[in-house]
Amino acid sequence: MSYYLVDFENVKKDGLDGIHRLSKEDKVCIFYSKNADSITFDQHRRIIESKAVIEFCKVEVGSKNALDFQLATQLGYLIANKSADRYFIVSKDKGFEILSGYWKTRNVDVTLIADITGRSHNQEMEEMLAKLKDLLKEEEDVDVEDIHKIMQQYKTKQGISNALMKKYPSKDNKKSSKIYKTIKPLLSDKKGS
Repeated sequence: MSYYLVDFENVKKDGLDGIHRLSKEDKVCIFYSKNADSITFDQHRRIIESKAVIEFCKVEVGSKNALDFQLATQLGYLIANKSADRYFIVSKDKGFEILSGYWKTRNVDVTLIADITGRSHNQEMEEMLAKLKDLLKEEEDVDVEDIHKIMQQYKTKQGISNALMKKYPSKDNKKSSKIYKTIKPLLSDKKGS
């Protein structure tokens, strides 16, 4: 039996990819807050189709990393009660690697993954970089890895747009605008329009 603790504030709907494939022995706890408390109809359908036991944990926010602390506390509680054989933290927050390492030294299987399908953070980064290279293959003088870093650094579409304008300055912003329009389909998890 596996237990999935989902940092929904961090992974949004993409972190739930694969939830419909879980077995009835699996359990999922989706940690969400007022900062991230909505899903698509498609994602709702996948949750309903899942055979896993699913729990929703609304957390109180107000301080930095509030959700992370509550998720970590819940993980410790579950481990102390031997609630599962394996535990997965579903998040793109690399800070959880330290938590995973802590429990591994105590012979508890805790793994950080980017989504319920089991993709690691590194796999997800490699896939995104490959998509960027494909989308921007026609662009000259564009450093795809720099654009990838910008996408990781900023949480909003506006922040990414501004960073691109700074990286590729011109009087009319044509280059940065073209790059932004090209990569915009990859920014669905970012805030803004």
